[in-house]
Amino acid sequence: MGRKLDNAVGLYLDGIRDGNFREAVAKYTAPPYKQHSTGVADGPEGFVEFFEGFVARNPQRDIRIVRAFEDGRYVFVHAYQSLNGGQARWVTTDLFDTDEQDRLIEHWDVISAFQDRTVSGHSQLDGPTEITDLDRTEANKALVREFLVEVMQKGNVDRVTDYISTTTYIQHNPQVGDGLQGLNEFLGKLARGGGSMVYDQVHKVVGRGNFVASLSQMNLSGQLLAVFDLWRVQDGLIVEHWDNMEPLPIPEQARNSGKF
Repeated sequence: MGRKLDNAVGLYLDGIRDGNFREAVAKYTAPPYKQHSTGVADGPEGFVEFFEGFVARNPQRDIRIVRAFEDGRYVFVHAYQSLNGGQARWVTTDLFDTDEQDRLIEHWDVISAFQDRTVSGHSQLDGPTEITDLDRTEANKALVREFLVEVMQKGNVDRVTDYISTTTYIQHNPQVGDGLQGLNEFLGKLARGGGSMVYDQVHKVVGRGNFVASLSQMNLSGQLLAVFDLWRVQDGLIVEHWDNMEPLPIPEQARNSGKF
């Protein structure tokens, strides 16, 4: 791992899993440590305030980093949390910005409850973790960004096969089946109920090799959501997808400058 990634993983494992939140925020972050996590105030003091209560409420914390990578100044983390023997289980997706000394200076996340049952039979976290095709990083990021804009934002669904493989599309969203058929069935069901799914804005796209992550604002049938998508790209097409969604908080809930 690079030092940026070490710092992000250290904040997670030393600070949250092991409960050393004061020491970890001092070691791995730097001012201003701007915060976009719902309910957590800006700065190191906001991190300490939140996790002091979190650690006290959750004495048993099993936290596992499933996927993580660096992209320039950014670090992406895909993690699983089981609290108090599985009483609560969460999927967490995080993005960190770093300074010239590789310390964490800004944090975005999306957190949702881990679901046991999925349409596809795959879990929200299983699947490949190995990073390959490092020489394809920029091309893969460009592919995903164009897909998000052309298909998910502009609604050009006739172009979906320009971006997603027609032979292999493994799905980890709990409500969507594998393949383009699974995606079409989900969107069709949504439309029949008078709903829609539109990506209002794509805020960040980062990647390393065959993995690309994006942070976006989605309008799902009138509900505004923060969404992290993680895509695996192979031979110039998307072949696998994980995601994580969370409702946008009102300012009083956010306690910071908001999800983005």
